[in-house]
Amino acid sequence: MKVAVAKYPIQAPADFAAFAERQAAVLGAAAAQGARVAVLPEYLSLELAATFDAGTRADLHASLAAIQRYREDWLALYARLAASLDMYIVAGTFLLAQGNGRYRNRCDVFAPQGAHLWQDKLQLTGFEKGLGVIEGGDALKVFDLDVVRTGVAVCYDSEFPLPVRAQAEAGARLLLVPSCTDTDAGATRVRVGCLARALENRVFVAQSVTAGEAPWSPALDINTGEAAVFAPMDRGFPADGVVAQTAGDQAWAIAELDLDALDRSRADAQVANDRDWMGQLKPALARAKLQAL
Repeated sequence: MKVAVAKYPIQAPADFAAFAERQAAVLGAAAAQGARVAVLPEYLSLELAATFDAGTRADLHASLAAIQRYREDWLALYARLAASLDMYIVAGTFLLAQGNGRYRNRCDVFAPQGAHLWQDKLQLTGFEKGLGVIEGGDALKVFDLDVVRTGVAVCYDSEFPLPVRAQAEAGARLLLVPSCTDTDAGATRVRVGCLARALENRVFVAQSVTAGEAPWSPALDINTGEAAVFAPMDRGFPADGVVAQTAGDQAWAIAELDLDALDRSRADAQVANDRDWMGQLKPALARAKLQAL
């Protein structure tokens, strides 16, 4: 399976039609390179706030409320593109109103056969908590994308081992990470999280990122990082775990996932964090004891 992860420069579409035209072009480029799965970044829906007046787009709370009018158009757009391009589209995230004045950061996954799946972000960053209107999800899922069982960890979720471990134990061999970071430290945290999840679970991890600057948006103002596909740092894979990565203005990092090599790596591993996982859960190791000098 060939997976493409986007380094997506934030722009300011004039209307939904302009947004849709760009999505068709961007995803069409990935499909033309043979991608079966294409991953767009977290907070992609907030690019649509640019279609409103200056006061609305400068106010994040107002932006969240305003973009809800595009929800059905969003669903129809990516469902249509998934079918026409014959690929799975991970449409970044949409901040979806819950009907109680709160929103969930939802990652929509569209299948070429017509199915619509989703994974809500579970853990909230300090920024998201500070807004006071975003809530974490309450369900952890895996999906079968062709023959590859797949999980989604939205940005900060990739930094938490246990939910991803649960996805791996449910059979996931691929983790998709739509992300958005505005500092080098934030980009590093998510990247290190992705590498760690690949190492400890022996899975592929594919991370998309936002790029560029959007001074009109309080959420998408500054964007950093490189899109990348990671593998376990073991026999048959790159020593640094990086299978593919964007550089400069490159829009997509694309990698053919060698599932046979992944299986061989499981059977002939230099280290076996995935198989040795239970060793750290011994009751005697649950608490550290102070050793007196």
